[in-house]
Amino acid sequence: MPLYPALMHLKAQRRKALAVLVDPDKADETHLSRLVELAVTAGVDYFFVGGSLLLSGRLEATVQAIKVQCTIPVVLFPGAATHLTPAADALLYLSLISGRNPELLIGQQVLSAPGVKRSGLEVLSTGYMLVDGGAPTTVSYISNTTPLPHNKSDIAVSTALAGELLGMKLIFIDAGSGAPRPVPTGMIHAVAAQIGIPLVVGGGIRTPQQAYDAAKAGADIVVVGNVLEEVPELLPELAAAVNQASGHLVGAG
Repeated sequence: MPLYPALMHLKAQRRKALAVLVDPDKADETHLSRLVELAVTAGVDYFFVGGSLLLSGRLEATVQAIKVQCTIPVVLFPGAATHLTPAADALLYLSLISGRNPELLIGQQVLSAPGVKRSGLEVLSTGYMLVDGGAPTTVSYISNTTPLPHNKSDIAVSTALAGELLGMKLIFIDAGSGAPRPVPTGMIHAVAAQIGIPLVVGGGIRTPQQAYDAAKAGADIVVVGNVLEEVPELLPELAAAVNQASGHLVGAG
C-alpha cells in the first residue's frame, strides 16, 4: 500500500506515528542494527534517512541495511538533489517554504526531478518549515535561510496554509537537528488546527514527555533523531509516549 493513503488514514483515525531519523554520516553498522532492532520491538512507524551534508556516501547502504532487517517503511529526507536512492520506499520532496532561498524553494527540485521520476519512489511533496530552535543549526547554515521566530505562530500558520494551498501533501515543522529546544506546542497546535494534511514535527525532541507533548498538540508524525544517536535504548519510551498521546486526544477512542 502506498504510504500517503496510509498516512491520511492514520490522521483520520487520529493515531500518532513515530519516525526515527537516521543520519548515514553518523550511523555505524553496530549502532544501526541495534536501533532497528529496538524500533521493531517498539513499533516505530517510519525511518527517515538523510541529513544536511551526507559526506560519507553511505545513503544507499544505510537504507539497504534497514530494509534487510525490518519491514518498517524507509523514507528519504534529503538535504540536496543528489541525496537519492531507489532502495527507499518514498521521498520527502522538500520545498523550504519558510525561507526565501530560491535554490531550496525550487532550484534543487528542478535539478533532481528527472532522477526522482526515474527512481520510481513514492513522492511526498512536503512544505518544509524551519523554526528557531534556540541556536544556529546545520540546516539553517546550509540553507542560508532565517528560521521562523519561535513565538510567531501566526506566521507559521500562514506559511503552512500556503504550502497546503499550493498542493503540498505534508507540512514538516523542524527546529533543526540538535536544537536546544523543540518546536513550541502552541505553534504545533495552531498549525494543526488550520491544515487538513498530515503534520510532521521534529528537531530538539529528546525526552518522552517532549514527544508526547508534540503529538498531543497536533503532530501526526513525531520525528526523533539526535538523542537516539546517544541513547538508543530510549526508543521504546519515546514510542510509548507518542502512542499514549493518541489515546489522550479530545474525542479519541
